[in-house]
Amino acid sequence: MAEGYELPLLLFAGFRSFIDESHAELAEQGHPDVRPAYGFALQAVGRDGVTPGELGRRLGVSKQAAGKTVERLERLGYVERRDDPDDGRRKLVGLTPRGVDVLQRSAAIFDRLRAGWVERLGARRVDELEAALREMVPAGGLRLDAAGWFGA
Repeated sequence: MAEGYELPLLLFAGFRSFIDESHAELAEQGHPDVRPAYGFALQAVGRDGVTPGELGRRLGVSKQAAGKTVERLERLGYVERRDDPDDGRRKLVGLTPRGVDVLQRSAAIFDRLRAGWVERLGARRVDELEAALREMVPAGGLRLDAAGWFGA
């Protein structure tokens, strides 16, 4: 019987292999400065944009930490600040075409990496693994605040 600590380590190692491989490919495809925490932030920005305060809430970090992340992503060309069309006093953080590009490339890379798991383990086993994880993840368990949870 496996020790209790092995399951979370194996889950993390699987996650880490996806992230490491995807970032290596993103670097080759013109996005060498993307870090895992940036991916969470770009997902949290979403298609419609977000205020810096809401970004902090979505990521589970302070408004100041979210602001620093926005500054880094802005310098790298992945997001831009723009006026909120509903409230001229507020600014929204939105994806630039470069930000959309990196998210689209990430999605394609993740699909390819998953296909590699299917090739190695078989579709049934991968489907069963995903179904089992969905069953075990609490309702609302897919959250973007992982970077903040890890202390990033």
